[in-house]
Amino acid sequence: MSASLRIDILTLFPDMFANVFDHGVIGRALGNGIVEMGFHDIRDHAHDRHRTVDDSAFGGGPGMVMKPEPLAEVIAAVRKADSRVVLMSPQGPLFDHAAASRLARLPRLVLVCGRYEGVDERVREAYVDEELSIGDYVLTGGELAAMVVTEAVARLVPGVVGKEESLVSESHATGLLEHPHYTRPRVFADIEVPEILLSGNHGEVEKWRRLESLRRTLLRRPDLLRAEPLDDDEWSWLLREEPAAAKLFLKDERR
Repeated sequence: MSASLRIDILTLFPDMFANVFDHGVIGRALGNGIVEMGFHDIRDHAHDRHRTVDDSAFGGGPGMVMKPEPLAEVIAAVRKADSRVVLMSPQGPLFDHAAASRLARLPRLVLVCGRYEGVDERVREAYVDEELSIGDYVLTGGELAAMVVTEAVARLVPGVVGKEESLVSESHATGLLEHPHYTRPRVFADIEVPEILLSGNHGEVEKWRRLESLRRTLLRRPDLLRAEPLDDDEWSWLLREEPAAAKLFLKDERR
């Protein structure tokens, strides 16, 4: 059986990825052949005696820039006709659930880990299909970002997560934050599990989960609520249960 997704990671530090994906659902997916991964040392494609992969920037300035030749060579060696090459970069659009879902449908994904001040612009133009950022902050390299993207993408490949219906209700999968979860014991730290979850009434449980998801999104990530259609009953509930937050949200929306 061929893998549903092949992920190749191009990096100056392949040892950083040792054992990272050996555990949990990703480890099982690798063991079962649903997902394949390869790690490629960019320095192997530098042909001088010092295996040089960086140089000073034309025009001056602080820091070094990743040379184009080793990067271009390793990308050309790894990519196939159906590969998508993604550069991990703080200048890319923010990586989110929609991007993870899109990438999970690909047969091959190549993640390029930048370092130093960045990569030579000609590599971006000629060899990279898109850039992605995992947040508005700067890391010392793209390796941690590649790990995040790999984890988020691989778990969405069909067959990786056992109960795939659970993926549908996760935070950000629906556009909202996920509702609270509870398990045994029934009472912990003097806090009881909400009675509705013990009722056996599945319709009421789903209604409670929807409302609590709306509440949590309103309080923690109101920006996500803008794209969510709410009916009158749901707005009435939010205005009753969280009046300050709901009124502030509606006021901001009218501006």
